[in-house]
Amino acid sequence: MLAVNNLTKRFGGLTAVDHASLIVPEGKIIALIGPNGAGKTTLFACIAGFLSIDEGDVQFLTTSVKGRPVHEIARLGMVRTFQITQPFSRLTVHENIAVGAFQRYRHRKEAFAYAHEIAQQVGMGSILELPAAGLTVAMRKRLELARTLATAPKLLLLDEVMAGLNPTEISEIVDVIKNIRAQGVTILLIEHVMQAVMGLSEYLYVLSYGKIIAEGPPADVVRNPIVVEAYLGHGATGGDSGHA
Repeated sequence: MLAVNNLTKRFGGLTAVDHASLIVPEGKIIALIGPNGAGKTTLFACIAGFLSIDEGDVQFLTTSVKGRPVHEIARLGMVRTFQITQPFSRLTVHENIAVGAFQRYRHRKEAFAYAHEIAQQVGMGSILELPAAGLTVAMRKRLELARTLATAPKLLLLDEVMAGLNPTEISEIVDVIKNIRAQGVTILLIEHVMQAVMGLSEYLYVLSYGKIIAEGPPADVVRNPIVVEAYLGHGATGGDSGHA
């Protein structure tokens, strides 16, 4: 579904992403991990059209989306969430989700009906009329997820949707993500919560200093000495370790 080929992004003399390549097959949950500053969010921004690409290409559904504007890529079915949630604070939860739904539905009644369905899917059905400004961190994360889902994506790029959540909230979001995939949405996620990465992903890429340094089934990758040295740290996947 998604093929990133030798993607490179520079900011002046800094190479933030260095010839990175990855594949996201349809129907899968693929994870991208790496230390802070590795270039993960920059790579996401390039894939989704928020940043220009200096070298390489991004193919979505066998079509190159390099250089296409964000709204065009979103209409094709690829959308992303953001680490820092920024809901429309003066709008209700329902209205926030409907903003995404208007990409697919021209009429208000249809958009709001679809937004209601999405709210139920992410566990926000009971708080539709609450103002977004009063939501907890966990609910703001769900709202960010709901707004992107309301665009009816084929591929969802999730950027640290579990950051700042407690173990119970993480478990709940993991269930929501599994349900989203069960509805036919393919997922590429950036995540630091290794418990969630191991439980969700079917294939794992590791980015360090802008380069993909390892890839493969999660259980194999986390035992890779290069990955342990660069990111995980000894014993990071054992015991009760939740974060890397």
